[in-house]
Amino acid sequence: MDITLIEKQFREMVSNQVKLKPEGVNRFRVFTPFQFEDGDCLSIVLKQTVAGWFLSDEGHTYMHLSYDIGIRDIEKGTRQKVIAGALTYFDIQDNNGELLIKIQENQFGNAFYSFIQGLLKITDITYLSRERVRSTFMEDFKIFVTTEIPKERLKFDYFDPSHDPEGKYLVDCRVNGMQKPLFIYAISNDDKCRDVTISLLQFEKWGLLYRSVAIFEDQENINRKVLARFSDVMEKQFSSLSSNKDRIKKFFTEVIV
Repeated sequence: MDITLIEKQFREMVSNQVKLKPEGVNRFRVFTPFQFEDGDCLSIVLKQTVAGWFLSDEGHTYMHLSYDIGIRDIEKGTRQKVIAGALTYFDIQDNNGELLIKIQENQFGNAFYSFIQGLLKITDITYLSRERVRSTFMEDFKIFVTTEIPKERLKFDYFDPSHDPEGKYLVDCRVNGMQKPLFIYAISNDDKCRDVTISLLQFEKWGLLYRSVAIFEDQENINRKVLARFSDVMEKQFSSLSSNKDRIKKFFTEVIV
């Protein structure tokens, strides 16, 4: 195999800055100008196996993304859909976390172009807009709750049919089957924090019996005055979902009987 010709195909299809460096028998490190958000370069290897020639990231892409997002969060919700779409569209294989594309009929340049485009699309999950991040947080919240609590005991977007038939004071998730149901809220911003504060004050006026817990996307982003008023009416709080999953599980175990 003429490695000079392969390198030429790579450059013609993607960038003149692409370089190949030997790393053993039929194995080459592929250097490109493409980077993650933090400046770390994509990791790509061209290698031959008994099944043929492949381009591989050798697990680096998921590993790098997990530094900021968490591998479990990458594997579900909106992020997982973005990744699955990229893998399908660019015909990339996911072999237990290693991303691969097989070179078909010596079309090294075409395969390299598809592989680069697929990896860049996957890294786009770090550029989600704030609206998409909020959506992802709610999805992560629902997945977490349904994983830890039997589904038959959950009611998402609950409202009290007697006092609030129009559903103005929604509870993100109500856990049934106890003398005092548990109201669980997912808090992503100041507006949501204010809305929940108003809801809980209204529930007090109605004399509802319940327990309450709030799970923040990131409590540090909440305005201090808004958080102070919220803390007066909320029974239990967790500053974030991602860093408190074990504590939240323990709390559920203790209060849900």
